[in-house]
Amino acid sequence: MHEATYLTWALNLLIAQGLMGAFDTLYHHELTVDLPHRPSARLELAIHAVRAVLYGLLFAGIAHLEFHGVWAWLLAGVVLVEVALTLWDFVVEDQSRKLPATERVLHTVLAINGGALFGLYGAQLVQWSALPSALVPLDFGWRGWVLTLFAAGVAASGVRDGLAALGMARLAAAQNPFKHLPHQRVLVTGGTGFIGETLVGQLLDAGHQVTVFTRAPLRAAYLFDGRARCIRSIGALNAAETFDAVINLAGAPVVGPRWSARRQQQLLASRVGTTQALVDWLAKAQHKPAVWLQASAIGFYGVRDAAETLAEDSAQGTGFMATLCAQWEAAAQAAGAYGTRQVVLRLGLVFGPGGALMPLLLPFRVGLGGRMGSGRQIMSWIHRDDVLQLVARALHDPQMQGIYNAVAPDAASQAVFARTAGQLLGRPVWFHVPAFPIRWLLDEMAELFVDGQRVAPARLVEAGFVFRFPTLDSALRDLA
Repeated sequence: MHEATYLTWALNLLIAQGLMGAFDTLYHHELTVDLPHRPSARLELAIHAVRAVLYGLLFAGIAHLEFHGVWAWLLAGVVLVEVALTLWDFVVEDQSRKLPATERVLHTVLAINGGALFGLYGAQLVQWSALPSALVPLDFGWRGWVLTLFAAGVAASGVRDGLAALGMARLAAAQNPFKHLPHQRVLVTGGTGFIGETLVGQLLDAGHQVTVFTRAPLRAAYLFDGRARCIRSIGALNAAETFDAVINLAGAPVVGPRWSARRQQQLLASRVGTTQALVDWLAKAQHKPAVWLQASAIGFYGVRDAAETLAEDSAQGTGFMATLCAQWEAAAQAAGAYGTRQVVLRLGLVFGPGGALMPLLLPFRVGLGGRMGSGRQIMSWIHRDDVLQLVARALHDPQMQGIYNAVAPDAASQAVFARTAGQLLGRPVWFHVPAFPIRWLLDEMAELFVDGQRVAPARLVEAGFVFRFPTLDSALRDLA
């Protein structure tokens, strides 16, 4: 095969590799599993960071240079390091998470394409290695510029993954609120969710024994590196099971398809049905847990006027969210009949790495930030770290009992949130979205975006709970 043909085919395959790699990163790593915010993927992210930087060098170098003499051998060495890192990445991925089928297929295609690419380019390097050592500029036209663009993109992705891995290392080194608790045997439902995953990870890191109820036990086993017992059904628990605490977080996400009658039944079943099954197990359990920590939401209060401040003794509101939360709490109340101390956390909008905050900030990051609706609706929120601190406190403090509003003391209007986010990110706040198209598209679910309620953590303040992130500015500075 002629030298130019070697290079042309190698470049074509390299462009294909770049396109598939970009799709893999954006669709699988970012959207599907959100690797940069998954603590269990820290090592995988670190490997991705090194691989991406090396790929950036390869894209940039191959796009514009011929590698003669010793330079050919140096480039071959970089390729071999890249191949070794790829194989290590495959091993780490299999140990840390269960890959979706599409990602496995794409990785296989990438490996095949990469083998063909490096084979063709390797044949060219063999020819160049016999020449006097030199870096010779080469013009590949549009292919060269496409590869230059890929080089910048993949290098930026590597830097981002590296920073995410370093951030996780600092997070892991931070104080674990469960570290100093007496050893606990804990049953967690919803343990793979936004709050649950970090909660279970911290409990395990602190040496506690954790059983996770999940619809996907194999995925959970990968997620927690086999350290947690994972069960698919509450029915798998027998009367002799011994738990010191139950943490009930299970529930399908309320943000999703429209709240049709069928969807409402699914949301109710995922919360009320799971809770009733837990209570049924508790009734026959020979050893009753000392504490039952029950999740709920400030949706219990319904849509309320911004001027009204809601404490734990405020009346139930109207609408589906209020009904959902009320039935969820009512299903759990039966646990009190068995001598188990119960703590109910009515959670506000939980801010943390990943979760609901990321889509809220995305428009601001791309310069399209603005308020939703009038902007006067109140956002009652809480940082995820404060939720975890609160859970730890509830597990060991016998004085905590009953209902608590799990919100920060600094409830803010949606307009204030938009202005604060824009200032912290250095972006304009101008793309305001009126309420009517949101209400038309989402029907009753629109209340999550264009309505709100001003909720106060009255009982937490009374109990002396100290928030790490008491203000919106401090929370967004930590997360944005």
